[in-house]
Amino acid sequence: MYATFKHLRISPQKMRCVVNLVRGKKVNEAVAALKFCKRSAARPVLKLVQSAAANARVKGGVDQENLYLKKIVVDNGPIVKRFRARSRGMAHRILKRACHISVELGER
Repeated sequence: MYATFKHLRISPQKMRCVVNLVRGKKVNEAVAALKFCKRSAARPVLKLVQSAAANARVKGGVDQENLYLKKIVVDNGPIVKRFRARSRGMAHRILKRACHISVELGER
């Protein structure tokens, strides 16, 4: 079963640190690890994993104990470009990055 989260306003680099913690684990282990992770990126990943598990339960009718994170990917989303004024009339670019996360669950 699949679940996706698009246009999340956290940079992909920060999100990948959290995603690497749970890649390949069972769903129950991943949820437990994400609940106690202190990073702010852990909460959206937790919601996404729980959503994918609920999709599997409702649509697929699979056993929850056998589900694992088969594939979890963080891709770059749209980048919002802003400028900040600097001294002597200059401006520096600020990139506000976003990401897309997709989860695929498998059954063992």
